[in-house]
Amino acid sequence: MPSLKDWAFFVELTQLLVDFGKWANLPKNFILKIKSIKIMGKEIINTDAAPAPVGPYNQAIKAGGVLYVSGQIAIDPVSNQLFSGDLAGETHLVFKNLEAVLAKAGYAFSDVVKASVFLSDMGLFAQVNEIYGQYFHTDPPARECVAVKTLPKNVNVEISVIAYKE
Repeated sequence: MPSLKDWAFFVELTQLLVDFGKWANLPKNFILKIKSIKIMGKEIINTDAAPAPVGPYNQAIKAGGVLYVSGQIAIDPVSNQLFSGDLAGETHLVFKNLEAVLAKAGYAFSDVVKASVFLSDMGLFAQVNEIYGQYFHTDPPARECVAVKTLPKNVNVEISVIAYKE
């Protein structure tokens, strides 16, 4: 986190840029953009409403208006037990965990701009894709879906997302 001295310098520099913009007769929108410059910090996001990380990572990192959500699998956040039901239930639990992390940071599925879907077998694509569409029904994000040899804890589905808000 920047110190008070760093912020004071930043404010002073911003004012100098604004003054220069006026002196140089730059367009007003350029001057407004200078005024809106922000120092991008990194905020760690974790919630008990989603499974705790199983390694040296966080559930999400927020940098500016961008939220990077780590891959979620079907672990029940209350019992910390791996889901053992059918593929539909597993996929819905993955989305429930994603939703919990997004909500903790003040985001929603409508803010997601990129999703990465990892499957244990591409034969699962149609069923997972149908459920995916229930969560991204309007203006769905960019996405890739790949099958990998093995997922953590031998699950069938893992999904990570990137969300953005101004």
